Amino acid sequence: MVTRTQNLPEKYHNIDDIELIDRIQKIKSKLGKRLVILGHHYQRKEVVALADFKGDSFQLSRIASQQAEAKYIIFCGVRFMAESAAVLARPDQVVIHPDVDAGCPMAELAPIDKVTASWEKMSEDLGSKGDPCTLH
Repeated sequence: MVTRTQNLPEKYHNIDDIELIDRIQKIKSKLGKRLVILGHHYQRKEVVALADFKGDSFQLSRIASQQAEAKYIIFCGVRFMAESAAVLARPDQVVIHPDVDAGCPMAELAPIDKVTASWEKMSEDLGSKGDPCTLH
């Protein structure tokens, strides 16, 4: 299981939406069912329109893990949603979160000691699938 998070490279910042949509559609066509794009309800309509599945965070994570042919899962939502998808993903799937700055104010309120304890418990229960060190 690999989770990749990154900000959109600078070279894409000045491309208009029509060209970006065209590029995304071409990639989707080329990869077919090996690519799954998840769009959370709160994303802007242009992002949701390109998503293969739309819904809430956990629902989308479960749907993605059930896609037998999916190799690449792009989660258009906040970071913890992509992390949830990565925990549920099969070892051969790559979860990609395209915006490292997409955070959730409520999730960021959690005290670090409680988060650490939760990760340790998940790692204990899930083995390496729950290892936060694999999330980068």
